[in-house]
Amino acid sequence: MYRIAVFTDEISQNLDLALATAIDCGCEAVEIRSVADVGVHKLTDAMVEEIRRKCDDRGLKICCLGSPFYKCDLNNPGEIKDHHEYLRRCCEIAHRFGTEFIRGFTFWRKGPVEPVWQQILDHFAEPIRIIEEGQCQLLIENEASTYIGTGAQTAAFLDEIGHPRVAAVWDPCNVVFDFDNEEVPYPDGYRALRKHIRHIHLKDAERISPTEARCVRIGEGQIDYRGQLKALIEDGYTGYVSLETHWRPVDITKEMMDRPGGTTYSENAELASRLCLESIAGITNSLLAERTA
Repeated sequence: MYRIAVFTDEISQNLDLALATAIDCGCEAVEIRSVADVGVHKLTDAMVEEIRRKCDDRGLKICCLGSPFYKCDLNNPGEIKDHHEYLRRCCEIAHRFGTEFIRGFTFWRKGPVEPVWQQILDHFAEPIRIIEEGQCQLLIENEASTYIGTGAQTAAFLDEIGHPRVAAVWDPCNVVFDFDNEEVPYPDGYRALRKHIRHIHLKDAERISPTEARCVRIGEGQIDYRGQLKALIEDGYTGYVSLETHWRPVDITKEMMDRPGGTTYSENAELASRLCLESIAGITNSLLAERTA
């Protein structure tokens, strides 16, 4: 059975408030992306220790580091070198947090992926060395603002990578924002990627034009979350589903969605996350009741 987690900065930059809300909503773990306006890859040793201690004291696991690894320019060697250092630091932090999972991406999208497919693959040689040395898992997220945005694309990419320490974060909602593709997140994207999935992000959205979409409360958008969560139960998935709300009572700009984190991003977030966690719990309880009926 899957376990429920939440991004702390989808509640607040105030860690105490975020953790209290996570517990109140029945979460077993949290995902760390930014705390007190500091990205996870830039946390000081003292901040890492404080976060670890506060989670331990409350009985919350840290399930994944929501790092921005390889959200950078494919043709900028300086940025790529910086991101290699981010990954090394995240390996250190991950062990101190008691997790192996570090989220990563496939560079800012500047056009179709086919012409740069091999170039992207080549740029994963050094990250693989880093995660081997750091004994972590690099989980590639399908992300519409990067070159690889669908489940099928991510599966093909990971098949070519072919390394046991490189797997997938599945985010069905990100497919809705990939206007260059018409993949149906569930069941099509999930089924294509299923064998690679080690972690899952949950949010919901609806397309409002051929080139525009907006996030909504879980269960009110285009994702068949009843079908998706039922499939996770039937497939024996025991990892975390981590709420990455993105929906707010006020609009979030595209820039905020592509580069989430910080106080502005976390404003008006607590209520939205509470409502989305309530929706996830409702679907889960209904599915479990059906299985025992």
